[in-house]
Amino acid sequence: MLEKLRIQNFKGWKDTGDIQLAPITLFFGTNSSGKSSIGHFLMMLKQTVESPDRKAVFYTGGKNSAVQLGALQNIIYQHKKDNDILFDYTWSLPVNMAFRDLISKKQFSGNALKFSARIGMDRKESQIPMVKRFNYSLLKDNEDVMSISLAQNSAKKNSYIVTATHYTLRRNKGRAWEIKNPVRFYGFPEEVSAYYQNADFVQNMNLEQENLFRSIMYLGPLRTKAERIYSWSGTEPEHVGYSGENAVAALLSAKDRVINLDYKGKYRPLSENIASSLKKMQLIDDFTVNKISEDRQDYEVKVVAKGSSEPVDIPDVGVGVSQVLPVLVQCFYAPANSIIIMEQPEIHLHPAAQADLADVMIDVIKSREGGEDRNIQLIIETHSEHFLRRLQRRIAEGVITKDKVVSYFADNAVLPAKLTALDVDEFGNIKNWPKNFFGDEMGDIAAQARAVLEKRKSMRGKNAY
Repeated sequence: MLEKLRIQNFKGWKDTGDIQLAPITLFFGTNSSGKSSIGHFLMMLKQTVESPDRKAVFYTGGKNSAVQLGALQNIIYQHKKDNDILFDYTWSLPVNMAFRDLISKKQFSGNALKFSARIGMDRKESQIPMVKRFNYSLLKDNEDVMSISLAQNSAKKNSYIVTATHYTLRRNKGRAWEIKNPVRFYGFPEEVSAYYQNADFVQNMNLEQENLFRSIMYLGPLRTKAERIYSWSGTEPEHVGYSGENAVAALLSAKDRVINLDYKGKYRPLSENIASSLKKMQLIDDFTVNKISEDRQDYEVKVVAKGSSEPVDIPDVGVGVSQVLPVLVQCFYAPANSIIIMEQPEIHLHPAAQADLADVMIDVIKSREGGEDRNIQLIIETHSEHFLRRLQRRIAEGVITKDKVVSYFADNAVLPAKLTALDVDEFGNIKNWPKNFFGDEMGDIAAQARAVLEKRKSMRGKNAY
């Protein structure tokens, strides 16, 4: 689970400042305020990790990528080539990382890693990014156990130097070669393990980095339209797809998985949890996925709408059902320790359903599978006041503790853009509501009252004649 993030000189952000993340992390803001860029940055790193090109520092995306950000200069703050992109993040490890120094015999162990990097242009006239420096710190209960860095050698071009803190690296004799370019934005090259007698652990750090980004899943704001017939080959998709196109296939492939939504409840098949969530949101009365015939690998999604008794195809009900279905499937289909980034999960839902969706998200982060917490993290970009209000209510009721929810407001009214953490107390009250957070509601009420008074005066004046 991601615990902290900071980004500098990326798109509209000069500096986000430290972003503390929780199981449910919300980003609000006006259009083009930069809130989506935070999730896009993480997805760019994920795309880079999964790219086959080990030399590409950043992979900003292609035709089939989750995000397509263009050339490096396009993603640098104010498009200034001299602005290096800096970032750091801390994440907890599902299993403690431990290794032994072969020289001192000392044991090192930690439950979290912190990574920081500085990325800049190779040459001012080029569009090629290069790693200027990166650092890993192994943490134990937020205390620094040791750290190790890779940085450009100022004396030699395309050469790097490795340094460590709270750890003594020992050179291998006869290893005179230089340490060359890192792997992507984060990886120690294999030469480091050969160059030093006691540096094998750096490959484990590379692996933990890759595991982190492979655990991230993304669902965009525009989901695919509902279909009358879905084909499924029997394969198990990695996720529901960036537009939810694999939602039904994911449901079918997970028919044997059972999930518990609270500690006292019973384990139910994933499809039943989806159906109960749709009911909780008051969108439907029933939901099933049926095979059309034994001779075909085709399926239909049947829905019993509110107030009806007959099932119909999903395209025949409100678009809100088909748009929220991938959201729900992604939340329950994702494996344990997943980080799910979603943009506007509430789109096409009426206000009451938006509020109920917040309750479903609470169910998600509390859910268990195989007797263990699923440990799901939700990073959500949203415009929904109703979603937030329901979370405030549940904090006040004690359904969820305030440390499980963190909210931020992105404001680009002044430059550089600013990210403000909302201060929520144990009663769900927000102590620092930004001005016009959800529009000028009070201004509209006051203007309406003034208009009523003026209209009444005018009507009295007409009646006097």
